[in-house]
Amino acid sequence: MAVHGDSLPVNAGRDDTDSADLAGFGYKQQLERSLGSFSSFASGFSYISIMTGVFQLFFFGFGSGGPAFIWTWPLVFLGQLAVAFCFAEMAGQYPLAGSVYQWSKQIARPVTSWFAGWIMVIGAVVTAAAVAVAYQIILPQVWSGFQIVGGAADIGATSTPGGAKNAIVLALGLVVFTTVINIVGVRVMAKINNFGVAVELGGIILLILALAVHIKRGPQVVLQTSGSGAGHSAGYLGAFLVASLMSAYVFYGFDTAGSLAEETVEPRRHAPRAIIRAITAAFVVGGLLMLVGMMAVGDIHAKELGVSGMPYLLKSTLGNTLGDVFLICSAIAITVCCLAVQTAAIRMIFAMARDGRLPFGASFSRVSPRSKTPVVPALITGVLTIVVLLINIGNQRAFFVLTSTAIILFYIPYLMVTGPMLLRRLRGAWPGPDHGPYFRMGRFGLAVNAFAVLYGIAMIVNLFWPRGAVYGTDHWYYQWGALLTSVLIVVVGGVMLAIRRRAWTRPDDAEVVS
Repeated sequence: MAVHGDSLPVNAGRDDTDSADLAGFGYKQQLERSLGSFSSFASGFSYISIMTGVFQLFFFGFGSGGPAFIWTWPLVFLGQLAVAFCFAEMAGQYPLAGSVYQWSKQIARPVTSWFAGWIMVIGAVVTAAAVAVAYQIILPQVWSGFQIVGGAADIGATSTPGGAKNAIVLALGLVVFTTVINIVGVRVMAKINNFGVAVELGGIILLILALAVHIKRGPQVVLQTSGSGAGHSAGYLGAFLVASLMSAYVFYGFDTAGSLAEETVEPRRHAPRAIIRAITAAFVVGGLLMLVGMMAVGDIHAKELGVSGMPYLLKSTLGNTLGDVFLICSAIAITVCCLAVQTAAIRMIFAMARDGRLPFGASFSRVSPRSKTPVVPALITGVLTIVVLLINIGNQRAFFVLTSTAIILFYIPYLMVTGPMLLRRLRGAWPGPDHGPYFRMGRFGLAVNAFAVLYGIAMIVNLFWPRGAVYGTDHWYYQWGALLTSVLIVVVGGVMLAIRRRAWTRPDDAEVVS
């Protein structure tokens, strides 16, 4: 896979054109524009990260809905693909750092864009923490020495006290690493990310082929529910809705290609394509991996599939040595996924601070002349992620609360783009007459946009649902944790909005092209 030219210096003429395009929006080129088409795609794909999400939560989907849970995969994909098409239109028209915040700012009220950016920043921090704890599912199963806290019973587990503590310990090391890389600069970040995505794509393809050699049953396995509907008032539908959270967790973050628009060469052309390609590639390889895996595993009824999940499936099917090789690939994917998540959060903070939307905007929007990156936002995201991890140390339910909260905090801002976009379409104001010939949905735009909005609302309701099957029944605040956390974030954002609203001017006129 050719990745060698994606972070090299760009042609000066092309760079001048992109900088002039950015100046048309009132901004000066500060970030280093050095990312090519593969790097743009890789940023979105590494955020979705099949070897992170599927390896991390296959056990939850399988345990909640049996083999038939895989049908949530195409359903969630179709909903998020509709959102991705809307985002692709926005990325072509507004190639600006900050993605969802900037897009919402262009088509909605200032308050809407503020909350979209604020919730996305917090969501990215929570997501980085949720991704980082995935190390616990992978690394101790490769080498027991990674089980620093706890014993043999905690290896690969996040639902035991020892496993939960060790997950935080491993996660802290990862967050420190990604913070340092994001401070060093986008070139180094892109090289590491490109390598990680190449390893992940190659690893998934080889893994699918290796599992295919061991197929023991036909694809009709996806019709088995394993009695998972028992105990749900709605029968298997209830189990299916719970299991859909697994797929919902994987299919988000594809907007990252838009967040890096000011560091991408020809972003109007590359960013929209990268968004669609990232989510489509994830759907294809992730779906094949789960399907072939369930067809190949020795005992489809093994209780370990609902406890350990994909690591158990690999080792029991391929053996320890080959299984460990693919688990190492997964660990690399988790690393670059956490890196991409933090990178997106940094650009969001930078974009909001540059517009004077955050306190200490001048400091937050300052770009290092050496690394060409916003250093303060990198430090802030790293520290906040560590705080989230430390708050949850020793809490075995934190894994599910973190995961669900992270998903919710992305679906809401996504709706803050697709919703206003739909209203503009209904009024005949989108796409406008001044829109360029970039990515456009044409006559399908209204239907796709409407479906994206309806899907977003339905999934938010499903995510907010305080079910014991997801959060446990031991304490009420676990069941309501995701909802209460989301409400608290909105309230805090509202207070900040009330304080900052009068000071919504750009912090440094010298950095803005008038």
